[in-house]
Amino acid sequence: MVRLPLSPADVERGRRLGDLLRQARGQRSMLAVALDAGVSPETLRKIETGRIVTPSFPTVASLADVLGLSLDAVWSAVRDDAASAAERLAS
Repeated sequence: MVRLPLSPADVERGRRLGDLLRQARGQRSMLAVALDAGVSPETLRKIETGRIVTPSFPTVASLADVLGLSLDAVWSAVRDDAASAAERLAS
Protein backbone atom coordinates (compact mmCIF):
# COMPACT_ATOMS: atom_id res chain seq x y z
CA MET A 1 0.00 0.00 0.00
CA VAL A 2 1.35 3.38 -1.01
CA ARG A 3 0.85 6.17 1.49
CA LEU A 4 0.26 9.67 0.26
CA PRO A 5 2.60 12.29 1.69
CA LEU A 6 1.22 14.19 4.66
CA SER A 7 0.19 17.77 4.06
CA PRO A 8 1.41 20.56 6.32
CA ALA A 9 -2.16 20.70 7.71
CA ASP A 10 -1.97 16.99 8.61
CA VAL A 11 1.33 17.52 10.41
CA GLU A 12 -0.03 20.53 12.30
CA ARG A 13 -3.18 18.64 13.29
CA GLY A 14 -1.00 15.79 14.60
CA ARG A 15 1.11 18.24 16.58
CA ARG A 16 -2.02 19.73 18.16
CA LEU A 17 -3.31 16.25 19.02
CA GLY A 18 -0.01 15.43 20.72
CA ASP A 19 -0.10 18.69 22.68
CA LEU A 20 -3.68 18.04 23.77
CA LEU A 21 -2.92 14.51 24.96
CA ARG A 22 0.21 15.64 26.80
CA GLN A 23 -1.70 18.41 28.58
CA ALA A 24 -4.54 16.05 29.49
CA ARG A 25 -2.05 13.52 30.87
CA GLY A 26 -0.77 16.16 33.28
CA GLN A 27 1.35 14.62 36.02
CA ARG A 28 0.38 11.03 35.19
CA SER A 29 3.27 8.99 33.90
CA MET A 30 3.44 8.20 30.23
CA LEU A 31 3.88 4.53 31.10
CA ALA A 32 0.71 4.38 33.23
CA VAL A 33 -1.44 6.14 30.63
CA ALA A 34 -0.09 4.03 27.77
CA LEU A 35 -0.63 0.75 29.61
CA ASP A 36 -4.13 1.78 30.73
CA ALA A 37 -4.97 2.63 27.11
CA GLY A 38 -3.48 -0.59 25.75
CA VAL A 39 -0.81 1.11 23.65
CA SER A 40 2.93 1.01 23.99
CA PRO A 41 4.66 3.83 25.84
CA GLU A 42 6.74 4.38 22.70
CA THR A 43 3.57 4.91 20.64
CA LEU A 44 2.26 7.45 23.14
CA ARG A 45 5.63 9.22 23.20
CA LYS A 46 5.67 9.44 19.41
CA ILE A 47 2.11 10.80 19.29
CA GLU A 48 2.85 13.39 21.98
CA THR A 49 6.01 14.55 20.21
CA GLY A 50 4.42 14.67 16.77
CA ARG A 51 6.36 11.77 15.26
CA ILE A 52 3.10 9.88 14.69
CA VAL A 53 0.76 12.48 13.26
CA THR A 54 -2.00 10.16 12.09
CA PRO A 55 -2.56 7.59 14.84
CA SER A 56 -5.31 5.05 14.34
CA PHE A 57 -8.81 5.81 15.54
CA PRO A 58 -8.79 3.01 18.16
CA THR A 59 -5.54 4.41 19.58
CA VAL A 60 -6.94 7.93 19.86
CA ALA A 61 -10.22 6.61 21.29
CA SER A 62 -8.42 4.53 23.94
CA LEU A 63 -6.17 7.40 24.97
CA ALA A 64 -9.09 9.83 25.10
CA ASP A 65 -11.05 7.41 27.28
CA VAL A 66 -8.17 6.92 29.73
CA LEU A 67 -7.57 10.67 29.89
CA GLY A 68 -11.25 11.46 30.40
CA LEU A 69 -11.62 13.30 27.09
CA SER A 70 -14.61 12.91 24.82
CA LEU A 71 -13.86 12.27 21.17
CA ASP A 72 -15.97 15.32 20.35
CA ALA A 73 -13.73 17.44 22.56
CA VAL A 74 -10.59 15.99 20.98
CA TRP A 75 -11.82 16.61 17.45
CA SER A 76 -13.07 20.08 18.33
CA ALA A 77 -9.73 21.06 19.84
CA VAL A 78 -7.75 19.72 16.90
CA ARG A 79 -10.11 20.97 14.20
CA ASP A 80 -10.92 24.39 15.67
CA ASP A 81 -7.27 25.35 15.74
CA ALA A 82 -6.98 24.36 12.09
CA ALA A 83 -10.02 26.45 11.17
CA SER A 84 -8.64 29.42 13.09
CA ALA A 85 -5.29 29.08 11.34
CA ALA A 86 -6.98 28.90 7.93
CA GLU A 87 -9.00 32.01 8.73
CA ARG A 88 -5.85 33.88 9.78
CA LEU A 89 -4.11 32.90 6.54
CA ALA A 90 -7.11 33.95 4.44
CA SER A 91 -7.22 37.45 5.91
